[in-house]
Amino acid sequence: MKTAEIFIDKNFKIADTDKRLFGSFIEHLGRAVYGGIWQPENPLSDENGFRRDVLELIREIHVPLVRYPGGNFVSGYHWEDGVGPKDRRPSKIELAWNVIESNQFGLNEFMAWCKEAQTEPMMAINLGTRGIEDAKNIMEYCNIGKGTYYSDLRRSHGIKDPYNIKLWCLGNEMDGPWQMGHKTADEYGRIAQEAGRIMRMIDPDIELVACGSSSLDMPTFGSWEETVLEHCYDQADYISLHTYYGNPEDNTPDFLASSVAMDDFIRSVISICDCVKAKKRSKKTINLSFDEWNVWYHSKEQDEKLQRWVQAPHQLEDIYNHEDALLVGSMLITLLKHADRVKIACLAQLVNVIAPIMTSDTGAWRQTTFYPYMHASVFGRASVLQTNVNVLTYESIYGDAPYLDAVAVEDEEKETLTLFAVSKDLSEPMEVTCDLRQYEGYEIVEHIELVNNDLKAVNTQKNPENVIPGHSSKSRIEDGKLITVLQPKSWNVIRLSHRRGLL
Repeated sequence: MKTAEIFIDKNFKIADTDKRLFGSFIEHLGRAVYGGIWQPENPLSDENGFRRDVLELIREIHVPLVRYPGGNFVSGYHWEDGVGPKDRRPSKIELAWNVIESNQFGLNEFMAWCKEAQTEPMMAINLGTRGIEDAKNIMEYCNIGKGTYYSDLRRSHGIKDPYNIKLWCLGNEMDGPWQMGHKTADEYGRIAQEAGRIMRMIDPDIELVACGSSSLDMPTFGSWEETVLEHCYDQADYISLHTYYGNPEDNTPDFLASSVAMDDFIRSVISICDCVKAKKRSKKTINLSFDEWNVWYHSKEQDEKLQRWVQAPHQLEDIYNHEDALLVGSMLITLLKHADRVKIACLAQLVNVIAPIMTSDTGAWRQTTFYPYMHASVFGRASVLQTNVNVLTYESIYGDAPYLDAVAVEDEEKETLTLFAVSKDLSEPMEVTCDLRQYEGYEIVEHIELVNNDLKAVNTQKNPENVIPGHSSKSRIEDGKLITVLQPKSWNVIRLSHRRGLL
């Protein structure tokens, strides 16, 4: 049996988590919107067409933030096509995903859905085929009360009060040659600066996310971030990161080591942001918005066979297995460990499209990845402690990878301590100890574990509970130490509370 030690100190805190770290993403892509969150003719939907079963699962996660409407989609989007009377909304070809967009669901439907889902919007603007004028107009529509063309247009659509949307993405993946309106770093940096400046003229209280590299593998990575920030440092509050990992070669150890690459990615972008800060002699710190992250590879072969120019096809519908849930857990741990700089993150996406929630016309169910995402969102909103792990490592394509990923979060007010941990050992249990003498009087509330002998086990509508969390009895506190045994290939949440809170 392998062993590991976890070291924490209640005085060494990384940061309080921003609840937006547990955000998600809905794009006009596949069945994320049509047949996912919105399906008016379905008996499972409410009077607004919103799927009630989906809303229930989203509320279970407590999703704090949803990025919309893209993604690649936004780089060719005319938001005006999706507002006003539905019988006047045009159907158009959508070049990002080679489909037809009906525009029957648009900005106002999304904002009404956010209210029902108990979440907040992260709105993206089109800086691909459009630009500064469009940024001004959508801001006026959303954030001005009345008395102007676009604010009164909104009121004519039945929306009396402004939305006051406070978080905006300045385009999407503008470094990518696949992007409509793809730009060089200089071109994008200038338009981001000017669009942001105009938007702040309308509402000085907004926060803006500039596009970073589409991935760490882009040939312009690093130089893109530096150039963009040199142009728009004064307007941007965050710079974005996007990454997806897969296991097409069926090499589980390398796949589970992907969190090492994610950690390196974050550290690199932080360094670049701080380099530009030093060059500008600025007192302002640019934080990170990891607004696309997930596992994505299962559906790619199928998607190559999709018919073009249809509406809402079954596109990017990865069916996630147990090992995918383990990596999602490790990626969440990685985000928490950088809570001092990563303030926003969006699991991409939320429903049907590379998503923790799947639907059919007759129901919705939780994929395997639903559980670590839900656990982190519900139990991870606290102070992240500097968490050091002493454990053996193994060689991977990303360098040395630890057999154990772990992070602890403390809520001083509620007197709770939560440990998230992923055991990447594929064959043996692991005994883990953690000195808790600083937490005298704390007792174990529960040890949740997601474990399955079959790494490829999945949940389906017919078998939605094939991979679900259970409870372990293998955790105890002895002589001021937490002693636990983690099952091989498992996601774990160990929750402790002061005995006062248990009375």
